[in-house]
Amino acid sequence: MSQRKIYLKSDEEADVIRQNGIILGKTHAEVAKVLDEGVTTEQLDLVAEEYIKDNKGLPSFKGYGGFPASLCISVNDVVVHGIPGNRVLRNGDIVSIDCGVLKDGYHSDSAYTYVIGETTEEVSDLLKSTKESLFEGIAKVKPGNRIGDLSYAVQSYNEDRGYGLVRELVGHGVGKSLHEAPEVPNFGRRGNGPRMQKGMVLAIEPMVTLGKRYIVQENDGWTIRTEDRKTAAHYEHTVLVTETGCDILTTFEYLEEVLKERKMFYV
Repeated sequence: MSQRKIYLKSDEEADVIRQNGIILGKTHAEVAKVLDEGVTTEQLDLVAEEYIKDNKGLPSFKGYGGFPASLCISVNDVVVHGIPGNRVLRNGDIVSIDCGVLKDGYHSDSAYTYVIGETTEEVSDLLKSTKESLFEGIAKVKPGNRIGDLSYAVQSYNEDRGYGLVRELVGHGVGKSLHEAPEVPNFGRRGNGPRMQKGMVLAIEPMVTLGKRYIVQENDGWTIRTEDRKTAAHYEHTVLVTETGCDILTTFEYLEEVLKERKMFYV
């Protein structure tokens, strides 16, 4: 099987993705403003879609492979690809929100895991490990390193703490297509995989579980749950390989400002 071509982005193309990443970060913030007990996941989806379109973008996910919504909203034991609907959020729910923005021909992609109300120390530690492992992976992004270097960093950080690493779902390249080469697994061996080059744009997205790493797909063809029904967490940034290292093109800044103002839990 031939390997898919990896498209390197010019500085101008990367800047478009960066601008889209700002819109995306602000979309997360708009969702965070209304995230609360009693809100349905469909209501959150409508907020995101309206904000993206008001900023002359399109939701990357809506219609992608037939996906019916603008956000993937994954609650508690749902790892990814949860479909927004009439589910009402409750105190203690763990809510992963994944979103993409398409504008001027390029996509950006990021995810964040939120907490409704209060949570346990066990779940807090899971979220902390997952988010920190994202940045452990990002720290390995520079020309000359291999994808396996960042994959190993994500895997070892979480497995050393006793968590499960989902292996069937991976990060990916981002650009004119939402999913491009190369694949970016959350597990791997140092020194393996494609060599990173200036201009690569990668979505790095650890998906980590409180229990075992095994997953199942629901009958809707999208929703991915943990097989043992234990809580999962998911964080994602889109990053650029630069001449000397890495530039994060998406942002958690705006959403975390909202969470801080609202005195909502985050790690």
